[in-house]
Amino acid sequence: MSESPTRQDDAPRTLLLRGGTVHSPADPFATAMVVEGGAVAWVGSEGAADAFADGVDEIVDLEGALVTPAFTDAHVHTTATGLALTGLDLSGARTLAEALDRVRAFAADRPGDRVLLGHGWDATRWPEQRPPSRAELEAAVNGRPLYLTRVDVHSAVVTGALLDLVPGVAGLPGHSPEGPLTREAHHAVRRAAQAAVTPGQRAEAQRAALRRAASLGIGTVHECGGPDISGADDFTGLLELAATERGPRVLGYWAEQIRNAEDAARIRELGAVGAGGDLFVDGSLGSHTACLHEPYADVPPDAPGGGPHTGTAYLDAPAIAAHVAACTEAGLQAGFHAIGDAALTAVASGVRGAAERLGLAAVRAARHRVEHAEMLTPETIADFAELGLTASVQPAFDAAWGGADGMYARRLGAERARTLNPYAAMLRAGVPLALGSDSPVTPLDPWGTIRAAAFHRTPEHRISVRAAFTAHTRGGWRAVGRDDAGVLVPGAPADYAVWQASDLVVQVPDTRVANWSTDPRSGTPGLPDLTPGAELPVCLRTVVGGHTVFARPNE
Repeated sequence: MSESPTRQDDAPRTLLLRGGTVHSPADPFATAMVVEGGAVAWVGSEGAADAFADGVDEIVDLEGALVTPAFTDAHVHTTATGLALTGLDLSGARTLAEALDRVRAFAADRPGDRVLLGHGWDATRWPEQRPPSRAELEAAVNGRPLYLTRVDVHSAVVTGALLDLVPGVAGLPGHSPEGPLTREAHHAVRRAAQAAVTPGQRAEAQRAALRRAASLGIGTVHECGGPDISGADDFTGLLELAATERGPRVLGYWAEQIRNAEDAARIRELGAVGAGGDLFVDGSLGSHTACLHEPYADVPPDAPGGGPHTGTAYLDAPAIAAHVAACTEAGLQAGFHAIGDAALTAVASGVRGAAERLGLAAVRAARHRVEHAEMLTPETIADFAELGLTASVQPAFDAAWGGADGMYARRLGAERARTLNPYAAMLRAGVPLALGSDSPVTPLDPWGTIRAAAFHRTPEHRISVRAAFTAHTRGGWRAVGRDDAGVLVPGAPADYAVWQASDLVVQVPDTRVANWSTDPRSGTPGLPDLTPGAELPVCLRTVVGGHTVFARPNE
């Protein structure tokens, strides 16, 4: 396959791609596509492609490759992803001792860093079943400032030298003399740690993350920033970098409460497409901060704080209603981070309150969204459908922490854990889905994400590969109010990826699904076989707006 990359300031070339398979609802048997002016101009059969051959700048022989719409990852923390790619990543550590060895080696290699940054520890996967102690960390780094986030990024272990940089942290909610920090204490030390990252380090981390995304066929990422997450300089710097350097599109969400038109104007000035993303209603299950109706199963009654533990509530229904109403009136998309069932009940109640004030049609038209939405009940699923809420979900969470022996079952008990991430019920009810990774919480991995949804650990929650693929392509665009993108049809943006893939099939969740959709005569476009254990497709090229942003070497 041949095609020459173009310069940033070049106009997109007119191309005819032929000799492969083009995944398009416009023609389920398409083998060719014409791209002109940064948009898809035509999709069709090999024979019809001859009519376009003389009118294009270049003909690309796909050599049997698969062409699909580029993926949209609907929830990314770009700088943190880049820092994990280029720095200390503990997600692969198999034991506490191995994690400490990695910390020790990283500190030795970075003698000039003001603050040592790392990510990805998960004590639930270690035989020791505990995080590193402050004393162990201080010994590993010789007393230097160190910030290590848990895999869910809702808690962190730190050294005393970092705490010394945050006056008053001991008095903040979530502070622990020896254990992980959560809530406001964690947010305070995170700001101090991020302040030590230089602009150059930050830009290089962002480039690394976007390069990785492009290499995986991701054409668009939704950056989820905010004052308690990454800071305004990080957010605006990323948007500027993405606008001036060739790579995936970046659409930014800023997690700050909106009360009036002036607040909304400030969000727009930052370049955000919405006031949402990680606007926290609660925390995470792994850090025991997701807000539940019933107590956690693995927190004893005599734990610090006393009594049953049901997590942390950051926003209540009236505050949610006020934010949604202000955003709706300003024509701005609102959104929330909500994981626990109590948090999701608060979201549904709050959005309904805004709808009662402004009218259901106005709220639905705004396409407000909720990130994660893991502990939905039949009642809150119905609320999401009625209120037009998009669920921005991460199937890799289930792959990582679901199942009878997973973290969910330990935190909640097996019965409650089986209810998590009910994708099939959400689709049946008409809840729009947008798939993502929450990287660096789970890695950028679009085909793996689709596999996790199609082979959910709880069989009744599985959805078809086709439905998951749609949620990871069109779903991300619909989540930002665009219905004309994420699909290869004439007039759509020329955001596509070229794949080396196995035989194409139509996979359904189980044998209860009618066989007609898997029959070639149905005209259902095929996708790669994602059965667990099968090799995932390899990205050969990623194109955004008609411009190549990734080309696999030696291809």
